[in-house]
Amino acid sequence: MSSATTFEFRTIATNRRARHDYYIEETYEAGVSLMGSEVKTLRGGKASLQDAYALVRNGEVFLVGAHIPPYPQASIRNHEPTRTRKLLLHRGEIQRLIGKTAERGYTLIPLRLYFKRNKVKVELGLGRGKRKHDKREAIAAREAKREMERRRGRIRRGERR
Repeated sequence: MSSATTFEFRTIATNRRARHDYYIEETYEAGVSLMGSEVKTLRGGKASLQDAYALVRNGEVFLVGAHIPPYPQASIRNHEPTRTRKLLLHRGEIQRLIGKTAERGYTLIPLRLYFKRNKVKVELGLGRGKRKHDKREAIAAREAKREMERRRGRIRRGERR
């Protein structure tokens, strides 16, 4: 490690549906308050953000619905898999999120869970939900772009059609 700015990022879980279902306008990095058995499970790479969301309550931000399975080697004092976990953000970021989530249509979605310098972090996205026709437009645009790239490749190779 030659430089002090080198970080070790290791992704634990991603929320693949988030960018499909929401327009993500801003992202925030938050620490997660965890129990020891939860960290052990996360080191094994087991977690799910599928039905998770974050909410701001009483000036604090919480991660709700994230599933971290129990650690098999833990004692009887194991954690509850879907318990609500506190997220650690700066006061200014929390104030900004309070203002934004109070607006109609905005929600906080966890995008990915990862290790950064041996600390568990969650990337939160401030997003607005997509409607069904928005999703169809996004799929159509993606397919059109893919087709253009295909044709461009054929032209470069000298193929016809």
